[in-house]
Formats: sequence, C-alpha cells, structure tokens
Amino acid sequence: MNPLLTVFIIGVLGYLLGSIKVKGLSLGTSGVLIVALLFGHYGMEIPSVIREFGLICFVTAVGFIAGPVFFRNFKSKALSYVVLGILIIAAGAASCVAVITLAGIPTPLAVGMMTGALTSTPGLAAAIDATGDSMASIGYGIAYPFGVIGFVQLVPKLMRVDVPGEVEKLNRAMAANVHQDTSGERHIQLDDFGFFPFMIATIAGMMIAKIVIPLPAGASFTLGTSGGPLLAGLVMGHFMHVGPVSITVPKPTLEVLREFGLVLFLMGAGTNAGKGFVEILMQYGAALFFLGAVMTLLPMVIGYILATKLFSMDILNSLGAICGGMTSTPALGTLLAVTKTEAVAASYAATYPVALIFVVLSAQFISIFLM
Repeated sequence: MNPLLTVFIIGVLGYLLGSIKVKGLSLGTSGVLIVALLFGHYGMEIPSVIREFGLICFVTAVGFIAGPVFFRNFKSKALSYVVLGILIIAAGAASCVAVITLAGIPTPLAVGMMTGALTSTPGLAAAIDATGDSMASIGYGIAYPFGVIGFVQLVPKLMRVDVPGEVEKLNRAMAANVHQDTSGERHIQLDDFGFFPFMIATIAGMMIAKIVIPLPAGASFTLGTSGGPLLAGLVMGHFMHVGPVSITVPKPTLEVLREFGLVLFLMGAGTNAGKGFVEILMQYGAALFFLGAVMTLLPMVIGYILATKLFSMDILNSLGAICGGMTSTPALGTLLAVTKTEAVAASYAATYPVALIFVVLSAQFISIFLM
C-alpha cells in the first residue's frame, strides 16, 4: 500500500477509535497508535522519515509553547525537577532488572519493554545499539500502548480532581512567570504563520541533536531528535526576537503543528513496533503486558508521590513533571488533551533533560551488565 495513503487511513481509523469513551475515558490521539500497531503487525510500514518529521514538529512546538515560562519555572523548582527525573528513571530501571532476574525475560526484550513503558524513543535507540538485538524493538511495542495511556487520564478521575478549576489556578500561577517582551518595539514578522522561526528552530535543534556528549564508563549521550529541537524551541520561545526580527510563532500554528507532529510520530512508532510482537507474545505469554504495565505504573506512582507529597506540587504540574520524567512525548500529548492547557508543558520540559540522560544510561548499563 502507498505509504502516504497508509498515513491517512491510520489517521482516520485512529481518531475514530480515540473518540470512543468508556466511563469518561478515551484513547484520544493514542487511538492512532493502537491502529498503527495493528497495521504494523500485518506488514504495513510508514517510512522512518515521517516518524522523525512528526517527532521534530511535536517537540519543537512544545518548546515554543513552554519557552516563555520554562526558565523562571525551572529556576524556582530546579532541585525538584532534577530529583524527579532521576528517581522516576531509577524506578523504571529497577523494575527492568527485576523482570530480567526474577521473570527470566531476555535482557534485550526487557530493556525494550522498559523503554516502551517509558515511551522513550532515545532509550530504545540506546537499547538497540547496546544489545544489537531487534527483540528490543518488539519489547518496546509490547509495553508502549499502556505507557501511552498510563494514568494521566486515570489520576484526575480517581482523585476526583476538578480539572477546569486546577487548570485555572495553574494558568494564573504561570501567568506570573511568563517572560514578556518589554522592549516596547515593533518587531519584523517575516511570515504571518510563524513558519520561518519554527523552521529556524528545527534546523538549530537538529544540529544540537548531533552533538555527542561523553559520559563515564565509555558511554556517550546525545539529545537526539526529541531533545535537540525541544531545547531550540525553549530558547527561541523565551527570547521572542533577535534584534528587530520576531522569532515568535502564533499559538494556533503551534497547536496545529503539535497535534500533527504527535499523530505522525505515533503512526511511525506503532507500525515499526507492531512487527513481530505477536510471535514474542506467543513464546512468553500475555504476562508481558502485565510486566510492561508494572514498568509504567511503578515510576509514575513514585513520581506522583514525590511530586505531590515531598515537593508540594499541584496535581497538573505533578503530572507534567511525571511525563517529562518518563521522557514520554505521547503521555504529554494525552495530558495536553485532558487539561486543554499548554501550561503543563513547562514542568514536562523542566524534568525531561535530566530524565533523558538517565534513561539512555540505564538502557546502556543494563544491557552491558545483564547480557
């Protein structure tokens, strides 16, 4: 089937599935992932360039949206975000080690499941590189669906949270931290839709993504296509202009690019992960889904307790920080859909960088020492 035709068919079916509500819960955009997994199982594939393009659009838009509040927000709660990022990944790594040693799951499969449970594409890349085994991508596909849904939708309902009220409080708090352009000058807008600054950010982000940072024990680290464009978007979203030239992007443009990018990314990740996972399930049993769910829930529960009890964060900032601590791009998409406010992206962006480093390290070290 023509790949472009496949993209649109998956999109139509995914949005139809995502619109179905059961007791107030729905898959939303994540319905696209479920349909993509099914298509991948039957051998239909979407070129990786489409997945990468979607990921870059999504994270760059998130960076621009969070940029005006990110730096002030991070400065006021830096320690909280760093600790959350480290401990959430540590919990995921500990659960992965337990699955390998207690359940007897092969290391490549278990490490792939960990990265799928955390919905971490950079972690998966590190796992494949360290293990040299395609089984890692199958583990990723098995744990990924529950990792996407997680408990971002469940917590507000279980805790009977007044989401509109919490959103209003969060927006008021964030408004006090928004960086405003106080120069009083009118800046040159090179295009009405903001595509020029957006493309500049993606170029800068892709260049940043290629910078290799050496780490202990011979390991190395890059921000990759999920971290580089996010950083570029944050910086440009914060500064708003360079000399007389505006580098802001209108909010409607960012919202469209964010959703469009997320959908393309989920399609690519789903069709790629769908290949071969039925055979693995038949070999190791449906318990793999349960183990993958544990790998998702344990870090989330620990992160939620730390964020709300130890660091006294409000529930929406806590959920945003948990999504960032899991480096979970799709979970952030779900949270944005549930809350209908971009303010939650600031805590995601604050926790994400340190978590990204540790998820890559965890995948590498587990593969080295338990292979």
